[in-house]
Amino acid sequence: MTQGTQHHDAHLGLIAGAGQFPFLVARGARAAGCRVDILGLRGLADPALAAEADRFRWTGMVRLGHWIRTLRRWGDSEAILAGSVHKSEMYGRFRLLRYMPDWASIRLWYFDVPDKRNDTVLCAVADAMAQKGITLEDCVKYCSKDMAPEGVLTSRQPSAAQQKDAEFGWRIVKEMGRLDIGQSIAVKETEVIAVEAIEGTDRMIERAGQLCRHGGWALVKVAKPDQDLRFDVPTVGPDTIANLKRNGAALLVIEAEKTLIIDRQRTVEAAEKAGIVIVCQSIK
Repeated sequence: MTQGTQHHDAHLGLIAGAGQFPFLVARGARAAGCRVDILGLRGLADPALAAEADRFRWTGMVRLGHWIRTLRRWGDSEAILAGSVHKSEMYGRFRLLRYMPDWASIRLWYFDVPDKRNDTVLCAVADAMAQKGITLEDCVKYCSKDMAPEGVLTSRQPSAAQQKDAEFGWRIVKEMGRLDIGQSIAVKETEVIAVEAIEGTDRMIERAGQLCRHGGWALVKVAKPDQDLRFDVPTVGPDTIANLKRNGAALLVIEAEKTLIIDRQRTVEAAEKAGIVIVCQSIK
């Protein structure tokens, strides 16, 4: 029996946000023999995902009730959340009219959670889905081969000053993660330039570039100390390197075995051309 048919009865419901991560999940699940049903978050998911799905339907970002009804109708008892979601947009003007949340989402957002931190909200989402017979799985279940290996991925090694920045930033960003604030920090010469919060890593990188015009700074991106892999995994890729290059970064530090690298070969090649060092290290 081949790998592609050994789990032919398995169904996966994939709730897909922006970026390439959902493609990795869909392809990995299909390689494992799963039927893949995709709910694409409107305005975020790539329309090309439809070609990766046995069934595909668009849905809203705050349409929890619709997610559950559709996945149950499709017979999916296992689901994965993958891809980025720009949570900051949920605080914009007329957000209720823009996103048209269903009652399940309204009840969760306004009544069921004590605060609006990512982990709090997503745990409530997982609980609501579990009550309806749908289990949220680790988002890297079908793409573990794309996790960062330990070591320096580029031919260029970090300088002594860069190693010092990496160690300095690591301690701070791990504490940020413990407090569920953000997972990335920009540092230079053991000085904090910018920290990630609700705006996300890409916009934080742009802000760091504006604040550090001379460049040469380091981005340190790690998993939370108790990262719940059902909801999130730090992710980097060629687009990250391009953004770092545009904004003058010289070093990218990520956590080994807990960070997903989109297209590792292209990512490393882009870093080599940009003169950016990539270091994958384990928790100390």
